[in-house]
Amino acid sequence: MPRRPGLSVRLRLTLSYAGFLAVAGALLLAVVWGYLLRYVPDNPQGLLGISPNRWLLVRTFFPAAAVAMVFLLVFGLVGGWFLAGRMLAPLDRITAAARTAGSGSLSHRIRLEGRRDEFRELADAFDTMLGRLESHVAEERRFAANASHELRTPLAISQTLLDVAREDPTRDRDQLIERLQVVNRRAIDLTEALLLLSRSDRGTFAREGVDLSLVAEEAAETLLPLAERRGIALDVTGGAARVGGSAELLLRMMTNLVQNAVVHNLPTGGTVTVHTEERDGAGVVRVENTGPVLAPELVPTLTEPFQRGTERARTDEHAGAGLGLALVHSVVRAHAGTLDLAARPAGGLLVTVTLPTDTR
Repeated sequence: MPRRPGLSVRLRLTLSYAGFLAVAGALLLAVVWGYLLRYVPDNPQGLLGISPNRWLLVRTFFPAAAVAMVFLLVFGLVGGWFLAGRMLAPLDRITAAARTAGSGSLSHRIRLEGRRDEFRELADAFDTMLGRLESHVAEERRFAANASHELRTPLAISQTLLDVAREDPTRDRDQLIERLQVVNRRAIDLTEALLLLSRSDRGTFAREGVDLSLVAEEAAETLLPLAERRGIALDVTGGAARVGGSAELLLRMMTNLVQNAVVHNLPTGGTVTVHTEERDGAGVVRVENTGPVLAPELVPTLTEPFQRGTERARTDEHAGAGLGLALVHSVVRAHAGTLDLAARPAGGLLVTVTLPTDTR
């Protein structure tokens, strides 16, 4: 927004310093006049006939006082300009860093040295903000690049299938349609996951009372055929856990947790246990599954977008796009909850979600 030019902060501080010094000098001279000269007799002989009278002292005092006032004013302006510059130097560095960040460079840091004061706290807070902003922008760019790559794959496959069908009219049409449906379904699922992830990150959803035990039962019922085909025993235990949030997002969160536990499991004879409860004023969901032993350094990366966990047991049919736990993490964060992942010593994963209870 355009603004009219005005005095700089440095000039205003300089004038303030000089004005304060001039006022202090004037008060000092007034004190001298009031408490010293008033005791000097105002007669031609002065005090006891040997000291100067008031008229002579005033005539001598006022020129010297005027010179002192001019000196104080000049000294206040020069010294105030220098002191204001020294005091505002950190602010100039912060302003330069802000302009650098505004031009698109987020790697610059102020790193203001010296003891802690208001400017140091402001600079440290600005550096922290730049660090978080740089990390967020890098994450968004990485996410956009990965999303583009993931979406390009099914589209490229579809284009290849269509090219083959055009060049070979005798090719089995039903088989082509079936493969196109599979590829198209994957592209649709990925797009819906991306939209849902974006929606949960923004937090733009209506909140209502949701019972996590009912959500867990619905998710388990939906995924029971998949668990039976893979020979996985799926069990839901616990009691009611009422929280506040979006029923749609919480159902998607629960579905992703259960599907992740079923898919990344033992080839056969595995188990998945979903437990819900209320604990310490919060709704808690624990999803525990069997599976291969996970490397400790792999567990923290599982909530990152497009991280499929290559060391985990999975099939090509359910490889997914690596958004399952990333979406869970986003939904939990949007509901002001916490997500904890822990590798089981015997193999598999224990996922614990804690959400605030519905206080309405």
